[in-house]
Amino acid sequence: MINKRMHHTWILPYLLATYLLASALPLAHGGEFEGLGSVGEVKLVRNGFQFLEGPAKTPDGSLYFTDIPNDAIQRLRPDGKIELFLQPAGHANGLMYGGENRLLACQMDGQLAAIDLTTKSVSSLTSEYQGARYNACNDLVIDRTGGIYFTDPRYRAPEPWPQKVEAFYYRQPDGTVLRLGSDLTAPNGIMLSPDEKTLYVVPSMSSRMMAYDIIVPGKIGMGHVFCELQQPSGQTNTGGDGLTVDIKGNVYITSNLGVQVFSPNGKLLGIIECPEQPANASFGGPENKTLYMTSRTGLYSCELPVAGHLFRN
Repeated sequence: MINKRMHHTWILPYLLATYLLASALPLAHGGEFEGLGSVGEVKLVRNGFQFLEGPAKTPDGSLYFTDIPNDAIQRLRPDGKIELFLQPAGHANGLMYGGENRLLACQMDGQLAAIDLTTKSVSSLTSEYQGARYNACNDLVIDRTGGIYFTDPRYRAPEPWPQKVEAFYYRQPDGTVLRLGSDLTAPNGIMLSPDEKTLYVVPSMSSRMMAYDIIVPGKIGMGHVFCELQQPSGQTNTGGDGLTVDIKGNVYITSNLGVQVFSPNGKLLGIIECPEQPANASFGGPENKTLYMTSRTGLYSCELPVAGHLFRN
């Protein structure tokens, strides 16, 4: 798709890949989840946005999130007020705190960037691979060495795709970028297990969520299916979007049915339903036990009995 087109051009295929909300499963908004405990009710924090993504907590207790069509990054302050942080923002999608007062951002305009939280200055961490710009960087996770895993699928990419393939990568602390895989259709969300021995990659056009053993940072083994997402009634191959993990290693994957929660061994523990289909999720709050969900036009939250894992804080 050509960059000059309106945002509806890239949102439509995105929604076609992930949109159905109906569920045949008798699941509550909150309740008791096997192996997890009591999950609180889902509450609206604020709506009125266009398409939300990329929630990320920073050490001061703020939660940053992106509104992609508005080309903006918003900040939920510790006092509960929401304010505009940065606009334009390179059509930022996934965010994560990167240490050293930096917010890391996957910019769908074609680069992985670092944003100074004080000055708001933006610096490029990588903008091309083998001489060509990225398609449209989507999601990321930083490891304890400072290396960054990130995905580069098709959404909002120019046509033909600059990289010719959809792939996921690793940026080493010295700036060298390695392509780790290009065999998934629409690799979207990406996350590490708390011990950083497993890399999770969520394809948006497959029910099968993938996991890779990490041999050393930036080097992975063969992929295997971590879990299969529960499907809306009448559907067989809808995929996930974003994901996060808690300190016990449970994996929270956003999907058509809500946030599907899996144990570290891939067993479904339950599904957190949301009034709008969630695109991504991350932990925040004073004890890091609040799950925030960026769900189309609204930001939602629910309280969990376990804290989220913090990367490189």
